[in-house]
Amino acid sequence: MNDDKNRPIDPGGIKRYSLKNRRSKVEIDYFAKKYNSGMNIKDFAGALPDFLAVKDLREVAVRIADAYKTGKGIVLGMGAHPIKVGLSPLIIQWMEKGLLSALAVNGAAMIHDFEIAFNGCTSEDVASALDDGSFGMALETGKMINQFISRGVEEGLGLGKAVGRGFKESDLKYKETSIFYRAYELEVPVTVHVAVGTDIIHNHPEADGAAIGEGSLRDFRLLADCCRSLEDGGVFINLGSAVIIPEVFLKVVSLLRNLGTPLNNLYTLNMDFVNQYRPRTNVVQRPTRKGGKGYILIGHHEIMFPLLTALVMEEIE
Repeated sequence: MNDDKNRPIDPGGIKRYSLKNRRSKVEIDYFAKKYNSGMNIKDFAGALPDFLAVKDLREVAVRIADAYKTGKGIVLGMGAHPIKVGLSPLIIQWMEKGLLSALAVNGAAMIHDFEIAFNGCTSEDVASALDDGSFGMALETGKMINQFISRGVEEGLGLGKAVGRGFKESDLKYKETSIFYRAYELEVPVTVHVAVGTDIIHNHPEADGAAIGEGSLRDFRLLADCCRSLEDGGVFINLGSAVIIPEVFLKVVSLLRNLGTPLNNLYTLNMDFVNQYRPRTNVVQRPTRKGGKGYILIGHHEIMFPLLTALVMEEIE
């Protein structure tokens, strides 16, 4: 082998430029400001480094506030986890401020909201309860929710309104902390989107498949009507639902566009622990192809949603 065939390149002839003339993506002006004791939330938010997720957080807070100020829709879709990490008071605050046009949840959110309202606690130890078959067999949860559903659907209601009315009419010790109860009082539509067999109340003898299915279909169509207000500047938020809400929202978008509501300039936000396929594609990317923008904020709900709430409240007040 000829060792002289390849030789190290001589960099002596490279073309160079002044760093002063180069366009750079990171500037000192966007660095974090030092924390000062006694900062209010607005000062603290302003002190955050203006990069990546912070830029998105600030921008989406402005989008939400603009939608509120201009009368555009803001729809919050979510799974059960936000309730399980104590965010119900903040979600209720959004409703009380008139921020939410509608709230779309899965069946588990309805269950955990009821258990909090009834007993002030929720979320059993699934692993140990599964061993002896007691998982999901709480009497009041299975009996009362199913009775609310059956009676309400028979009277022409969807699941969300049927359950909200049931909460209002029942002696639930902690119902002031209930999203369903407060939404019913404030006349904020709550829609429940159920996959039959996924929720513990389906194990109970009071479960009526026809009522559950009919009520959930009514809620899907109600959600579609609520989402008309997202046209030209509205915001849809998916808070911690990995499958159900992203799939429902995608079908709502298609249905509305088919019926003549183009949903142009739509803004969407996905908030979750990880960047998952369905929320990313069905909420953030696909629905915003005709204008608007999709955002992704990754992090724990119990940190990220209170921070978003604080920024939105500062913007609207």
